[in-house]
Amino acid sequence: MRPDDGGVAMGRGEGIDVGALLELVEAHPPVGAVDAVAAALAEMVDAREVSFLIADFSGRAVVRLSTAGGGREGTRSAGAEQAETVPLPGSRFERVLRAQQPEIEPVGDGWRMTVPVTDRGDAIGLVELVLPTEPAPGTVDEVRAAAHALSYVVIAARRHTDLFEWGQRSTPFALAAEIQRRLLPASYTCEAGQFTLAGWLEPAGSVGGDTFDYTLDRDCLHLSITDAVGHQVPAALLATLFVGALRNGRRRGLDLPGQAAYAGRALAAEAPPGQFVTGQLLRIDLGTATAEIVNAGHPAPLRLRAGRVEEVELAVDPPFGVSPEVAYRIQALPLEPGDRLVFLTDGMQERNAATLDVATALAATADLHPREVVHALGAAVLSATGGDLRDDATMLCLDWYGGPQRDRDSERGADPARTSGPVATSSS
Repeated sequence: MRPDDGGVAMGRGEGIDVGALLELVEAHPPVGAVDAVAAALAEMVDAREVSFLIADFSGRAVVRLSTAGGGREGTRSAGAEQAETVPLPGSRFERVLRAQQPEIEPVGDGWRMTVPVTDRGDAIGLVELVLPTEPAPGTVDEVRAAAHALSYVVIAARRHTDLFEWGQRSTPFALAAEIQRRLLPASYTCEAGQFTLAGWLEPAGSVGGDTFDYTLDRDCLHLSITDAVGHQVPAALLATLFVGALRNGRRRGLDLPGQAAYAGRALAAEAPPGQFVTGQLLRIDLGTATAEIVNAGHPAPLRLRAGRVEEVELAVDPPFGVSPEVAYRIQALPLEPGDRLVFLTDGMQERNAATLDVATALAATADLHPREVVHALGAAVLSATGGDLRDDATMLCLDWYGGPQRDRDSERGADPARTSGPVATSSS
């Protein structure tokens, strides 16, 4: 992207004019909204060039999107669109995404600034600018604010175009993977005052039926992690039926036992005989800071507390869909400030991933943000299987801070030795 688009929404030294920014976005088609904001950002700081890099679906790369000709070797193209995949490991992009802090360095006869584009801890991508002079602290703050605004532009624009989805796919999706992805939440990370949550799914070569989901209401947090029996399209369709039933029950206002019973009956009634889904449903009351859980034939969660990892002991009910008559037990899940809970599917522990010591891998990530924890565990299971997963490996990492409801101000994970409050502050 180059600063050659019209409609400046931000003036140098004047900060962001939100109204003008919205007018600028509305004046461009969805595929051009990010370019327009980048051009305005470039004018604001007199940048020679601006690039937007979106996070790849693999979690191990970012993709530089552009419409400029003459892309580097390996750059994909679709019409005028170009996508250059840049590996994350060891790069400045990895450092910026992990720390969620800008990085500024001299380059040639100018300065390069790399800034995270993030929404509630979800790392959407980065903005890279080349400037003629070293940016002043005030300029850095303005660019950070503009990059945060850009995250909302991307979120809104992608509802109307496949451009960003295309850019994020460095490898083609099979049909089963396409269906499976539609079942996952729009954002894999959520930072809130009392908790930080992140999920991840490492798909097997023969895609299974794993899913995770969450929603945050005014008074409670709902989580689910599920594993439909089988592989490929049949498993993805079974997962679609079950996740649809869960969401429908939740949106009808059913309580946790009602959601479990409704989804279980729907599966028993609509799925082919012998089909079932294992899973856990969790509801956290944010007012009372208490949690309850349903465990339908699923692997036990892990809890990191005070530096020690242990399985959370839960009674096990039959999987969903085995019988419409199952009455799922609602179990208490004790929470303490500083707890880190990891919910996972059997792809993390069975088949050719059985050599992975998940508890040890979790303990080694104690100081990381949940967003980085799930990526690290995903990388660990890929390493243990030599990159040949035989079943999907899915996880949800929840850091619980506790205390009364409050505004979000955390950008890092919970410290298991800590007893209250988040560990870092943020204005984004």
